[in-house]
Amino acid sequence: MKKASLTETKNRLSALIDEVREGETILVLDRGRPVARIESVVGREPGSPGRLERLERKGLVKRAPGSAAVDVLSTPPPHAKRGASVLEALLAERDSGR
Repeated sequence: MKKASLTETKNRLSALIDEVREGETILVLDRGRPVARIESVVGREPGSPGRLERLERKGLVKRAPGSAAVDVLSTPPPHAKRGASVLEALLAERDSGR
């Protein structure tokens, strides 16, 4: 996140808005205290195009090599046995010292 003083924001608003369009977030400071944050309203949704690429360029995320295991995503999750209690299992695990 980039920081800009109130004076700098006033004098360079157009340039700062261009940076925001490219995915940057600007924290506006008044005498060293944060008073506002300028961020894009476009492309903030998790599935928006280009978001992952921007995060990768900034070094905030790294893609895993290869592709996702489709069989893991397509199989339904296991179901608990009838009468099983998560609370009882947790308390038993705590009692055993695990």
